[in-house]
Amino acid sequence: MNVGGGLQFLFTTLFNLYLYIVIARFVLQLARADFYNPVSQLIAKITSPLLRPLRKVIPGFGGIDIACMVLFLGLVLLKIFLIGILFGQSQVLGPQIVVYTLFSAASTIINFFIAVIFISVILSWIAPPGHPLGDILRQMAEPVLGPARRILPPMGGLDFSPMIVLLLLYFVKVTFGL
Repeated sequence: MNVGGGLQFLFTTLFNLYLYIVIARFVLQLARADFYNPVSQLIAKITSPLLRPLRKVIPGFGGIDIACMVLFLGLVLLKIFLIGILFGQSQVLGPQIVVYTLFSAASTIINFFIAVIFISVILSWIAPPGHPLGDILRQMAEPVLGPARRILPPMGGLDFSPMIVLLLLYFVKVTFGL
């Protein structure tokens, strides 16, 4: 029985869920998504306690929420540091922690967009139009799907952009070992 591995999995999963919520907050602001949607209200309430103090120190710039990105990178660094201390993985606590943090942040962002696109596609098949979660997921996926939609020609009412973007995201993950 591997209790340490199970605890590390649980810790990492819960930490990653909060990281996904922080990324969602940033992407929702970037995409200028519907703030009055119940899902975006929930995301704002969950992230506000940590973002509010940061925003007093770190201003936004050009419509980009720098404080949200600093919070995200800080949380990724904290996750790596805590995993190194709590689960005896001291190899990540050396000077290479900055590089490991950047790779982990990139991997988390790619995994976030893969999940958003995949769930958005599934919900488009089963959820009724106007469903709050489906609407928010479509708005969050638009920053990565929009360029693909502009490049691909119309294909008789079928949207192949999610498939193309998912292939590109997996290609990046495999190529860079994320």
